[in-house]
Amino acid sequence: MEMRKIGKTDIQAAGLGLGCWAIGGGLWWGDNDDRMSIETICRALDLGINWVDTARVYGFGHSEEVVGKALKELPRHKVVLSTKCGIQWYDKGGELHFTREGHEVRRDLSPKAIRRDLELSLKALGTDYIDVYYTHWQCMTYGLVPVAETMGELMRMKEEGKIRAIGASNVNLQILRDYEAAGQLDVIQEKLSILDRKPEAELLPFCQEHGITLQAYSPIEQGLLAGKAGDDYVPSKGNVREGKTWWKPENIAAVNRMLAGWRDLTEKYHCSLANLCIKWNSMLSPDINVLCGARKVSQVEDSARSLDIPMSQEDFHRMKKDADKVISMAGKNKKL
Repeated sequence: MEMRKIGKTDIQAAGLGLGCWAIGGGLWWGDNDDRMSIETICRALDLGINWVDTARVYGFGHSEEVVGKALKELPRHKVVLSTKCGIQWYDKGGELHFTREGHEVRRDLSPKAIRRDLELSLKALGTDYIDVYYTHWQCMTYGLVPVAETMGELMRMKEEGKIRAIGASNVNLQILRDYEAAGQLDVIQEKLSILDRKPEAELLPFCQEHGITLQAYSPIEQGLLAGKAGDDYVPSKGNVREGKTWWKPENIAAVNRMLAGWRDLTEKYHCSLANLCIKWNSMLSPDINVLCGARKVSQVEDSARSLDIPMSQEDFHRMKKDADKVISMAGKNKKL
């Protein structure tokens, strides 16, 4: 597995990471087999995927608990572990983010809140340090908690040895600049797929200039780019795909037509459609880590093959051109 350095740190991680949102289950993802999830995490490490990413809010703590159980079966020093803070459902602090499963979930990046999140995460994960600690979402009223205050607390955590690297998720260029100015930011986590390339315009160039890793999540659009959803698929109420642009019937059909046109590429490279799209993401920049969700061994085994594909630049640009047509079509439908 190809290794890439995380930001300015000495942490080496595989170019592919394991995302553990689905492992949290709940209404977002449905019931889970926790033993299977643990086996999936362990299998990922066997395959060279050493970066395991979770968050405090995934499954309202359940994902961290499952990851913690897996860590007991693994050599801790071989795992690059990341989790996230700033999303809490414990009190009325911060600003309302959403309500779900009886919880009022709020964004709170105050030093007090993220310190509490850290201690809860350390306990749930059964470890005394986190390799990469992300702020999950920024304040809805930007500046309500100054970035300097949040970053100051993160830097103290780092000095204490409780975290090794600082990350920020779901940011824009101004927020990214503010984090970079306030301390050492090593990684951001952003949604990025061949169908959703917003970070490519501003965030990725900034990261490349300042030595910041971009960890890309949802590279196969929560399963759509695996090519297994029928044109008439409708997400169930509460499902993570509900209301998402690419999961609207007309867009599913258009994406499926695009994927059907790539069958020659799957034959050429002896791979799956998901492999093609994951590999495409990784080729955007050497500063990218591609985060792939999995809760079954078969899923992580398939994802692990992606970076070994010897995709040509010609095929890379062909896929981009095809996706641009679908993106344009979806944009026109949105305006109607």
